[in-house]
Amino acid sequence: MNRREDLAAEQAALLRALLAGGEVPPGFVPDRVAGEVRALRNKRRKVVAYLAPELADRLGDRFAELFDAYAIVHPREVGTGARDDLAAFADWLVERGHLPRARRWSLGRSPGWSPLRGRRSR
Repeated sequence: MNRREDLAAEQAALLRALLAGGEVPPGFVPDRVAGEVRALRNKRRKVVAYLAPELADRLGDRFAELFDAYAIVHPREVGTGARDDLAAFADWLVERGHLPRARRWSLGRSPGWSPLRGRRSR
């Protein structure tokens, strides 16, 4: 391998550690990588809570714990958006009996929906 390929392999290993539960690559401090993993998971959780505050409210104190359990096993897929992540999390909750299958939690796709208002704009 040349230097460019080596660097690409090192970057891929770091991304696996940060996003998919992979081992921390040599040369990185495991505690610091773990801190970044927590920060990225927190950010992902906050985005889902922002997109579906009623889901976060419904789960209450269990929201963070349940989302983290989901996120550890389901890293974000390449090419998926936050609303896809929200829908997959809601499906995961339904499959485990934490939510009834009453609705699809995929906000923001209807025409006129505003993320600032959370409802259709006039």
